[in-house]
Amino acid sequence: MTTVKDKLKERIKELTCLYEVTSIIANSDFDQIETSLEAIVYCLKNAWQFDEVTQVHLSLGDYTIQTEGFRDSMTMMDSNIKVFNKISGIIKVGYPEDRYFYADFLEEEKDLLNNVTIAIGNLLERKQIKESEAKVKRQMERTDRLHILGEITAGIAHELNTPLANILGFTELLKERIDDSGAVRDLDKIVENAIFSREIVKKLMFFACEMPQEMQPVELNEMIESTLKLLTPSLRTKNIKLTKKFGSDDIRLRADKVQFTQVLFNLVMNAIYYSPVKGTVGVSIIEKGKKIQICISDEGDGIDPKIEDKIFEPFFTTKPLGEGSGLGLSVVHGIISSHKGTIQHKPNKPKGTVFVLDFPKL
Repeated sequence: MTTVKDKLKERIKELTCLYEVTSIIANSDFDQIETSLEAIVYCLKNAWQFDEVTQVHLSLGDYTIQTEGFRDSMTMMDSNIKVFNKISGIIKVGYPEDRYFYADFLEEEKDLLNNVTIAIGNLLERKQIKESEAKVKRQMERTDRLHILGEITAGIAHELNTPLANILGFTELLKERIDDSGAVRDLDKIVENAIFSREIVKKLMFFACEMPQEMQPVELNEMIESTLKLLTPSLRTKNIKLTKKFGSDDIRLRADKVQFTQVLFNLVMNAIYYSPVKGTVGVSIIEKGKKIQICISDEGDGIDPKIEDKIFEPFFTTKPLGEGSGLGLSVVHGIISSHKGTIQHKPNKPKGTVFVLDFPKL
């Protein structure tokens, strides 16, 4: 028979556990959640009536923590951990099945377990809120930087356009007046590099949104087919297999044809560049509700998680020096945003990257 003294002792254990769990959560480091969860598990073990044989198991996302003697066959009580009203984990408290029954658990212990799972859920909610706030802050800072850089870039692009045009014009005039073949070859190199520089200026102006848009309804399948034909020599050079999947014969959206072609060209060219010889590049278009989704995949090494937040930043590139200006994906991002679309990337299976573009239907 349970005495008043025994009942009081159990209430003290439960209150002590709740106090300790509250303290652990209050002082929890969001970067060391597993340490906090482990401490909570051992607090619970000591709070139950038969603490010498009590075992605890906690499962939450990537975390699985349990006391040494826990077994799935034990007599158990459990409580779900909810994060934003969604079940995300569970805590189980068990006694040896050969000596104890569910009736051996106290009602107060059930209340304690429920309170602890609520507290853990609140901790995880605060963690997610903090991470979301940090992400929004980074996006705002990035937007501010891009805005300032865009203004600077627009000015630089305008300043460079005139001297580049003069270099090209006067070089062509010199070629007409010089008979020396060696000098002509040198002048050809000047023209070639001036044209390359002019293309960079165009990209800068795209990035800075200085190129006027001519928005009109375009037939997407036809545009992609035309872009892929331009890239046939690059595909052939690396013996790349191209797979195409179009969800419909007539998919239309409102776009600037020149800018949209540049988006497709850049992304498919990147897919070819990063795919191995005899690899596969995939292009697909599907209609999803009120959106049109374009997916471009490669079989390269994928994007390192350490740099995935930087790939759309201007002048950032993983290509060797001289093979990329670091403006391609920045320009792509800017054009897609101006078309009220979004671009994301995800791992391809078994390896590589998939860029996913979403646009509103016409």
